[in-house]
Amino acid sequence: MAKLDQPYRNVLVESFVPARSAARHGSVHIRPVAGQGLDTGLFVECSKRLAADYPVGTKFRIKAKLTDREDGGEYLYSYHGWKVEVIVDDKLGR
Repeated sequence: MAKLDQPYRNVLVESFVPARSAARHGSVHIRPVAGQGLDTGLFVECSKRLAADYPVGTKFRIKAKLTDREDGGEYLYSYHGWKVEVIVDDKLGR
């Protein structure tokens, strides 16, 4: 069930390896970066290449919206075919 009142917006996300990955596929996951008013524990549904093609810890800017499942669990959704901006951290050389 989509949250119709939630607009798509630019969100900064990062890849990470969770301590536990119960009920999720793959060892690398994507989460919102802190400081945006979003729970960093939210699951992000987006292109799988963000987790597969870049080193863990890479940050990305994606267009996403807050939505929910029928059971009430919230998550961020971004269409897998949309453009993704890879954020380069000059200090890390990425």
